[in-house]
Amino acid sequence: MSTMSSIDSKIPATRMKSEDRRELILIAATEVFGEFGYVGTTTEKVAQAAEVSQPYVVRMFGTKEKLFLEVINRALERLLEAFRAGLADPGDPQMTPEHRIGLAYVNLMSDRGLLLVLMHAFVLGSDPVIGEAARCGFLEVYEFLRTEAGFTAAQSHQFLANGMLVNTMIGIRMSDEYTSNPLAREMLDEVFPQKLDLLLELGDDRKAAQVVADPEGAAQ
Repeated sequence: MSTMSSIDSKIPATRMKSEDRRELILIAATEVFGEFGYVGTTTEKVAQAAEVSQPYVVRMFGTKEKLFLEVINRALERLLEAFRAGLADPGDPQMTPEHRIGLAYVNLMSDRGLLLVLMHAFVLGSDPVIGEAARCGFLEVYEFLRTEAGFTAAQSHQFLANGMLVNTMIGIRMSDEYTSNPLAREMLDEVFPQKLDLLLELGDDRKAAQVVADPEGAAQ
């Protein structure tokens, strides 16, 4: 599924409310920033993905920096919503709160670009604006784990470490090595015991997107 065409069944922009257009652009921007990073993304790429004009994106959000900040905030909101839902859902009584929240985190892989957007934000710590937003967001997640989830500092440490490992494996597309490298397969089986199919599906969609975008390069 191509990044530029994966927003399904969109209502024509002329018939959409302003708030709907805004959400549409944020969904597209999440995918594009997740795929290309902050430096590699332009408002033109976001506009193409959202199927609106580039001036409209600028008129609604201003600069690329402001758009990225909106994307980060949206990602953090969705992340914490998923955590709270996982914590509140009793589900399997044998599952600990750590497992329920962890499963909710891995499920966010289906929200394309969301986890990678946060990773891109985290590596921009030296940026005076984005870095501050990333630190505040990370601390907000930590506060949730310590206060609402009731984790100890050690449990929070372990949870965040595992989450960063999940993000890293998604970001480097380790799933591309699943069928060819026994070490990659062992690692993926260990890290994604319940949601490996979702990760592999995500990898297949990315390969399909590459073929659409650059059929000659994908064949090499």
